[in-house]
Order: sequence, then structure tokens, then C-alpha cells
Amino acid sequence: MIKERVLEGITVNKIWKAYNGFTLYTTLGSKKVKLIAMNGKIMHEWNLPYLPGLYAELLPNENLIYSGHLEDGSLADFEGAGGIIIGVDWQGNKVWEHKDPYIHHGFHRMKNGNTLIMKWNKIPKEISEKVKGGIPGSEKDDVMWGDIIQEIDKSGNIIWEWKSWKHLDAKKNSIWPTVERDQWGGANSVYEMQDGNILISFRRICTIAIINKKTGKIDWQWGLHEISNQNCAIQIENGNILVLDNGFHGEGIHHPFSRILEFDFNTKKMIWDYRDRDNDNINFFSDFMSSCQRLPNGNTLIVESSWGRIFEVTKSGEIVWEFVNPDYAKFQDYGTSNVVTRAFRYGVDYPGLKGNKELGLGKMIQTEMDVIANKKAQEEQEEQGESRKTLGSKEKDEQAKVMSRLENLGY
Repeated sequence: MIKERVLEGITVNKIWKAYNGFTLYTTLGSKKVKLIAMNGKIMHEWNLPYLPGLYAELLPNENLIYSGHLEDGSLADFEGAGGIIIGVDWQGNKVWEHKDPYIHHGFHRMKNGNTLIMKWNKIPKEISEKVKGGIPGSEKDDVMWGDIIQEIDKSGNIIWEWKSWKHLDAKKNSIWPTVERDQWGGANSVYEMQDGNILISFRRICTIAIINKKTGKIDWQWGLHEISNQNCAIQIENGNILVLDNGFHGEGIHHPFSRILEFDFNTKKMIWDYRDRDNDNINFFSDFMSSCQRLPNGNTLIVESSWGRIFEVTKSGEIVWEFVNPDYAKFQDYGTSNVVTRAFRYGVDYPGLKGNKELGLGKMIQTEMDVIANKKAQEEQEEQGESRKTLGSKEKDEQAKVMSRLENLGY
């Protein structure tokens, strides 16, 4: 049954199956970043001096790092235009800043404490003329822009730099036919892999690439004719790559839909995927932004940006938590909407939350025994092929007790 998209706030909260903690999200067009509990209650919020360039993340040291949008930036009308990245403490006081009018989309805080950023850079005319694809004559002021990936330290010094137009292939890495030629590549996420190499998502050429940090060469790339206008390529704990395939102008489909893909990048073998199979893929589609996060319990947190929807699914695809953003704001070409750029779930044991008494972390959201008992019950159901059947009265009673305890604790 196709659901109506008119709900707001918490719409699903199967707390006994979800990864319990706090969810951080950013609303496009709003200067507020919010942290909510599993029941949707706002536990903390940061009021920031800039509109979002894209999103915010909470670091283990309790500081928030945020990509801001400079409205008077050099390319402020480009999608994902940023211009500044700031760090603030729990009270919102600025503790760090890096400003550059060509910064776009987001960032990635590295293991060594440095930050990976994405910047636009003019491509030499003799190279841009060779780039295939895109809408003819749609360059911005006859200029095509490429991507620079930089690693900067806490003082803003450039530690490492990579220019996309020096390594992409003008014929092989052609621009998607339906988009403008003002950008080649169109990086929208960057991520440090476990081996230190750099994973990049290039939206406009429908390609994910791994950059050898030492040589600068593209060691691996994948995606053309497989994914469409994707976002948020990350490496998860098991070494696989997780990516949100937006599915905009996807090949060989009768209507667009989004999906989450997990694959082994060494073999390019698909390990897991999620899409709205129950409703012919209708109820999960966003043609822009959006994100995915693999949670410690094996579930996946997903953002469907265009509908302001954040939801959590199990490995079997069951939705166990869902939140629809009730906040609306106006931003550039998007008008007034409840668009959520990205979201992140932090467990109660996350270091970046431990020092904040207002969250009441002494009250465990879910006990370890609750997790073990419910996991065992779920495994038994799956073994018997009854994962979609109604739970028995005993299990219902146990879950009711858990829910009652949680409500008493304010969750």
C-alpha cells in the first residue's frame, strides 16, 4: 500500500529493533542544526551564523563541524555552493574556521585530525573542449569547472591536493547527457578509506572513484550505466562501499527510484541493497542530496532529502524508525521546503555526547539484555521463514514492557 506523504515527526519507532541514540540533522535553508531523541524530542540545537552549504557532523570531542553557505560567494548559485567550514563547541562558540569562496558541498574529518574538502577550479580551455556529454553550450560564462580535493590541517595549510581534470578521461568520463556543462565531475562527497586512499563520488559523470593518496592516480572507478546521479559514497566497517543511488534519469527503468547499494569494490559484487520493493519503488526517491549511514547494529540510516525524511531499515528492509522533518525553510532555487541535507545517528556511548548532562545519558535507552533478547527472537523468526508474521503474545508482552520502560525514561 502506497503511503501518503503528509505525516510529520516520528511515524515509526520500533525501538526494540532500532539502533538507539540521537539523530543529528540539518534543514536546507535553516541556520539551526538539531539533535533529536528516538521519540523526536529536540534534545539540543545549534544556531549558526550561516545557512548550510550542506550538513553538520558531531565530532568525538563534542564539537560540531559545519559546512556554511556564503550568499555572496563567487559561485553561490551553483548547487552545493559553500564557501566556509566552521567548528563550534556545544554552546555554539566558534572554535575553528576555514574560508574559501570555492568550497562546495561537504567535508570529511580524517583520522589524523585534518579535514578533506572539495573546491571548484577552472578547467583549462584546451581540456574542457575535449570533455564529452552534457547540454551543448551550457558552460557558465564559457567556463567549465572541475574539482580540487584538499587535505587541510587545523591552521588551514594545504597538506595534500588533487585536481580532477588532471586525472579524469575526457572521453570515458563524459558528462551525463541531461545536465549542464558548467561542471565536469561534480564531486559531492569525499571520504578517507581504511588504507588511507580517498573515495570520491562524482555525481555528473555517475562515477565513484578511489584516488591513490600517494600517486594521485585513479586506482579504481565504477558506476557508469550502473548508478545515476549518486550521493554519499562511504566505506563501512567491513570494508565494503555503501552509496545512495539517487536514480535520477536511471537507465532502463519506467519511473525513477532511489536505492542504497553495498558492494565489494574489489570484486564489484553487490552484497546488499535497499529500495521500496513493497510499493513498486514508489515511496523512496530523491533526485538530489540524500545520504546513508551503516549503524553499529547492522541497520542503515537513510535520508530521503526531497521529502525531509530520515528512516532506519534492517538488513531485511524493514523500516524500524522514521522521522519526517516538521521544519520548513526557504533556500535559493528549492523554495520553501523541509529538505533534510544529511543526518547522522550517534549511540549513547558516542564520546561526543558523553559530557552533556542535558541528554540524560545515565538513563540507558535500551539495555544490553533487551538487545540480545530481541535479536535472538528475530533470528529464530528468520530461520523459520516467519520474519514478516505478527509476533506472538509473549514477544508482544516483552516489547510492551520495553516500550513502557522507555516512555518512563522520557524516550
